[in-house]
Amino acid sequence: MTSPELLRAPSAWYGGRAAHWSAARDRDTAIATRISRIRLVTFGAGVILIGWGWHASGSAAGDLLWIAGLAAFVVFGVFVRQHARVLDRVDRAEAGHRLSTIGRARIVRDWRALPDIASPAEVDFDTHPYARDLDLFGHASLTKWIGRTATTDGLRTLWRWLLTPADPGTAIARQAAIEDLAARRDWRESLAIEGALTTVPVGALARFLEWTDGRRSAVPVFMRAAAVLLPSTLATLLALFLAGVVHRAWWLIPLAVNVVLSFVFASGTYATFDRVSVGERVLDRYSRMFALVCGTPWASPLLATLRAAMDAGEPAPVAVRRIARIANWSELRTGAALLHFPIQAFTLWDFHVLFAMERWRARSGVHVRAWLEALGEFDALSALAILRADEPEWTMPRIDAGADAVAGTALAHPLIAADRRVANDVTIGPPGTLLLVTGSNMSGKSTLLRAIGLNIVLAQAGAPVCAAAMTLPQVDVQTSIRVQDSLELGLSYFMAALARLKQIVDAARQGAAGPARRMLYLLDEVLQGTNSIERAVAVRAVTQHLIDARAIGAMTTHDLGLADDEPLRSSAVRVHFTEQVHADGRMTFDYRLRDGIATSTNALRLMQLIGIEPR
Repeated sequence: MTSPELLRAPSAWYGGRAAHWSAARDRDTAIATRISRIRLVTFGAGVILIGWGWHASGSAAGDLLWIAGLAAFVVFGVFVRQHARVLDRVDRAEAGHRLSTIGRARIVRDWRALPDIASPAEVDFDTHPYARDLDLFGHASLTKWIGRTATTDGLRTLWRWLLTPADPGTAIARQAAIEDLAARRDWRESLAIEGALTTVPVGALARFLEWTDGRRSAVPVFMRAAAVLLPSTLATLLALFLAGVVHRAWWLIPLAVNVVLSFVFASGTYATFDRVSVGERVLDRYSRMFALVCGTPWASPLLATLRAAMDAGEPAPVAVRRIARIANWSELRTGAALLHFPIQAFTLWDFHVLFAMERWRARSGVHVRAWLEALGEFDALSALAILRADEPEWTMPRIDAGADAVAGTALAHPLIAADRRVANDVTIGPPGTLLLVTGSNMSGKSTLLRAIGLNIVLAQAGAPVCAAAMTLPQVDVQTSIRVQDSLELGLSYFMAALARLKQIVDAARQGAAGPARRMLYLLDEVLQGTNSIERAVAVRAVTQHLIDARAIGAMTTHDLGLADDEPLRSSAVRVHFTEQVHADGRMTFDYRLRDGIATSTNALRLMQLIGIEPR
């Protein structure tokens, strides 16, 4: 049953949230301005009152002025903290408003308004089976449309799911998790806001994880005892000296030892501080994201399992808040540099902070990677839940390991806006057949292949698909749609196309040799860079190899004669697109898939429409 939350128009929800966050931002900005003025007044009053008390020192009025001045500084400190909290609310409102604006742009596919998303550097787009052809990355791509995740781990998890299909059990478990998350718009918005406000310096989190995985201390073991004994001895000797019990300044000896030890072990200690202190605000945001997960009851078994992973050992929100607090203590050397040296000399403060960090690592460090991985999965599932919430007419596909065909009812391209996309019923398979798509230029053949491929990628990631219904087996998608030549490798377009076809045929043969997934291929205008006679021979050979390997797939072509030759004549299911030519000379396309071979071409007509008359 569809949740009432999903029935609410997504655009209306985003519009309401944009208005809410805009009002909150304006209100808190005004409050911040008033507090800033109060801060200035209280600070100025404190300076004036203490200065006045200084001139009136020795009198009762002078003492009262001193007290009043100090009270003004206390009030100033209170308002400094309050001002920081209000500014945090302003940042939160700004992030919420920005996310709402992006949400509305996502619905209408306003690509210029959507933020760019980085592509994974480790992916070789020349060899990946479908990443380039199906527009997974780049402008007007699937990942740009889905949008940014709250965490880096979430983004990498999402990339992995889109680039590598899951087994049916995993995909079905993700479907239930996405359904659970889709109905929780406010929760997903809170997670996204925390992510938007979290800026992790490049490499900082990796250095922190290196530290959590380690066991070696930055200082020798004897410093644990020395950090207690030396300051205690110094305090005792200093107290005796001040009380007149001891007449020599013996306390200077432990003080000198403290200073020497501080300098000797400073580099190792501060290197640890730098690794741990990825920033108090960053760690605080992570603790809030962990708290969002751990503080919510989940109906989905997968989400409940991920939440349980964050409760391993000390619960993640508690542990991360604790290390954030310890990391904040380490900032004494930078936040209050003038006080740091005397405090360190008398108390060995840095060593106590270091040992607190190492005690935390011994208790919770082993769990940190698992916590982040679980949060990354939650984050990736939350990103995919956007599709379910923002496209309520889409469906969850049925993944059936025993199916022998991909069948989509009213299947359309997910990256085209709802008011422009055209849906078609499509079936690819069973083995021994292929879908042969013919049609004139610009009629929708390549778009159909990408629609099929993208929906399969979404389905096997566990996400909803742009269709009224869809059933598919486990498949490995292989595409040849956007072949590119390579100046660097010295490959012409034709040789690049041949190399891609060889990869596809090899993959089909490997699939036929074992119980792996069935291979599904999507081929657009095979070998269009050569003459029609040789191309026909090559297409027949490639098709026969794919049929023999029991692969399933779809192929487009302009060459209408191919359908009359074997193996296409006996194995191809023929469908086509066509154009409509109007009385005023206009040419339009309805992008409706029809049975049979195309009966018209339009290349010459298109030349005329752009002003080039055929001779």
